[in-house]
Amino acid sequence: MAGRGHGLGRGLGLKIEPFKHPITMDPNYADKTWKILEDAIHEIHNQNASGLSFEELYRNAYNMVLHKYGDRLYNGVAAALTRQLQAVAARVEAAQGESFLKELKARWDDHIKSTQMIRDILMYMDRTYVTQQHKTPVFQLGLDLWRDHVVHHPVIQQRMLSTLSDLIAKERAGEVIERSLIRATTQMLVDLGPSVYEADFERPFLAAAADFYAKEAQAFIASCDCPQYLRKAERRLSEEVDRVKLYLDASTEAKITAVVENELVREQMRALVEMEGSGLVAMLRGDRFDDLARMYALLRRVADGGLALMRQVMGDHVKETGRQLVNDPERQKDPISWVSRLLEERDKYEAVVARGLNDDKTFRNALNQAFEAFVNLSPRAPEYISLFIDDRLRKGLKGASDADVEAVLDKTMALFRYLQEKDVFEKYYKQHLAKRLLSGRTVSDDAERGMLVKLKTECGYQFTSKLESMFTDIRTSRDTLADFRSRLATKGTDLGLDLTVQVLTTGSWPTQGAAKCALPAEMERCCEEFRDYYLNAHSGRRLTWQLNMGTADLRAQFGSRRHELTVSTYQAVILLLFNEADSLSYKEISAATEIPTSDLKRSLQSLACAKGKNVLTKTPMSKEVDEGDAFAFNDKFSAKLFKIKIGTVSASKEGEAEKNETRHKVEEDRKPQIEAAIVRIMKSRKTLDHNAIITEVTRQLQPRFVPNPAVIKKRIESLIEREFLERDPNDRKTYRYLA
Repeated sequence: MAGRGHGLGRGLGLKIEPFKHPITMDPNYADKTWKILEDAIHEIHNQNASGLSFEELYRNAYNMVLHKYGDRLYNGVAAALTRQLQAVAARVEAAQGESFLKELKARWDDHIKSTQMIRDILMYMDRTYVTQQHKTPVFQLGLDLWRDHVVHHPVIQQRMLSTLSDLIAKERAGEVIERSLIRATTQMLVDLGPSVYEADFERPFLAAAADFYAKEAQAFIASCDCPQYLRKAERRLSEEVDRVKLYLDASTEAKITAVVENELVREQMRALVEMEGSGLVAMLRGDRFDDLARMYALLRRVADGGLALMRQVMGDHVKETGRQLVNDPERQKDPISWVSRLLEERDKYEAVVARGLNDDKTFRNALNQAFEAFVNLSPRAPEYISLFIDDRLRKGLKGASDADVEAVLDKTMALFRYLQEKDVFEKYYKQHLAKRLLSGRTVSDDAERGMLVKLKTECGYQFTSKLESMFTDIRTSRDTLADFRSRLATKGTDLGLDLTVQVLTTGSWPTQGAAKCALPAEMERCCEEFRDYYLNAHSGRRLTWQLNMGTADLRAQFGSRRHELTVSTYQAVILLLFNEADSLSYKEISAATEIPTSDLKRSLQSLACAKGKNVLTKTPMSKEVDEGDAFAFNDKFSAKLFKIKIGTVSASKEGEAEKNETRHKVEEDRKPQIEAAIVRIMKSRKTLDHNAIITEVTRQLQPRFVPNPAVIKKRIESLIEREFLERDPNDRKTYRYLA
């Protein structure tokens, strides 16, 4: 039976039909359900949510949406929230003073909690209906309604802004305020949306701040000196940054900082920098590094010209100070003091840049430009810098080590870099180096070679090649002299005096034309002996004696006193005449020695007129030497030291003539350099106009000197005459290279 039943069941078709009478929904369903939800929303807003069943409320909201009552639910929620918030606005409006912000904060906190609960109940509506109908989500709807009915309530909006402004103004004035209330209010505005925070608070706040700081800037300028003003501005900026961190939105920091920078710094920066007695110039003069650093830090904030203004004022001040230094007639009398003062000035401003201006490269560049401008105002700058180096390499620094001397030379090289006429410096440096090498008066060979390395690094091998050959000549001369003395010893020849000869290569040394001088017989014999030796050893060479560059050591008897005199060769020749005579006239000395007139007068002036070193007496007594004077051996001469060095007086006229001659040599040496540059440029470019050639030649030669455009033009004319260049037949200002 069971089996049959089973088989029958499988064979029958089952059909399920719907109810013939559909289930009908209660027509008051939506009203009843919404009433339940509305009452719940009211209770939630009244903080009575503890007795509610959120599961039941969620199911009711779910069913309303499911049964197509989403519109009724959404609009009902919006209306309920609106009614609640209108009541809240009335309570907030009734509050006064600081209690106003407290009431606003309390109601806001309650509203956020309530809205979050309502959102949770209506979560299904948010996921479906709100998304499909592109409505505002429930929580955001609550925020928007709070904004519209509470924050934008005319009375509340105005009172909120004025209360916040008053509290901030009190804090700026130094009063203690309840920052948490401001923080809560601004955070509420941010939560309502950046645009709400910006429109309802930030814009008015920034406008009020601009007005406040504009007035304060005027008050500060009228009552403070520059450092005081800068400290106040720095403090105000710091306060505003702290204010943002404590109770404003982070996005406000850049904006309020820009307002303070504009009113306290940008608008007043020229008045501050140029403030009489306390501005930038006063800070520079007084080495006020802290004030400089503060001014730098503040003006650095001004992107459109703060630091540029500082650089301009600093550069102008340094140029003017330097101009006064280099043109000071008293300082120009002492080249060593002149350069020392420039080095002190550079050290001062290097410290200013390093310690007061954040080691800013742009300020260092401005400093270098200023120094270059005023150092080159003096045409004697190349000579003075060379003399300073000469002094340091001859004497060193009293009580200083080699490292100290090296440091001073490094600083001096900084001045050398400013020189536009490095070729003039080279001429003087060669002259001074020659004197040091020939006299053996130098701190050390290492110091000399170190200086050459510095010059080579700065200007290249060509600049120092002849200087290096001078050292080579000195070394070779030592070997030559040793061999000469060995030959004399081998021959058994006694010269009767100790002869030292240095053989110099013509062209490498700043030698002059051989001056005529009649040497005493014993000196002449020594010279001939060396000449024979040298020319036999080196056939095809010529020897020219530069007696004006020599020195001699003489032993002299003055009564019962003996001294050793170090004198020039000319002075030695003059003094040896007095072995045969007690007195001689100027004309007799001139005839016997044949020394050139200018050199003879200077030598006699050194021997007879120098205070404390007058080994000769002159009649009549005067400071100048005339052709009618007579000279006698001063057997009453006395001195504390056994060894006495008698220098040669430099007559001013001869000194100027020597300087003019040096300048003339430099100008002559420049001509082939300018022509070589023109040819190099034209060879590569083939055709160029006049102005382009001037620019390019100046650029190429600038490391050594700045050529005069008029001189460049003359060299172009010379090259045209010699058919290196030709003018374009259609444009006389254009030149063509002729291969």
